[in-house]
Amino acid sequence: MMPVMASAQQQLLQDPEMFEKGFFRKSCKTVDFGPDFVKRFDINNDNIVDVVIDHSALTCDGVRGPKCNQDGCPQNFYVQAKEGGYIMIATAQVYGYDFVQYFGNMVFMFKMHPRFCERTDAEPCEMRVRVRGTKFVTISKK
Repeated sequence: MMPVMASAQQQLLQDPEMFEKGFFRKSCKTVDFGPDFVKRFDINNDNIVDVVIDHSALTCDGVRGPKCNQDGCPQNFYVQAKEGGYIMIATAQVYGYDFVQYFGNMVFMFKMHPRFCERTDAEPCEMRVRVRGTKFVTISKK
């Protein structure tokens, strides 16, 4: 038996910050959003400001980063559409990242659990990723 695939278009969000804060205000009795909870910058090199939400900068019911674990903390990536609104393009569980220039384009340098680089040692995986349009493209990993 083959699984049934449903085709659905993702709805545009007017403001990812309001959307995510609204979610946590409903699911937490007390919530605090640190200054790094929302970062606004162009992640896909199209000169339009996008949004990254960092769940490690959130405290819910006294627990900082409640969805963080040994794989890191969730980061949600939203790209702003040319017609307005935002589309969530990815969620990544990372230890952290830098956003650096690489051959003329801005790219993410993710620090992740070693298993994401098919390794079993303790050294974090370093993954260089470019966002093209609404897709993450892995350039390298070590």
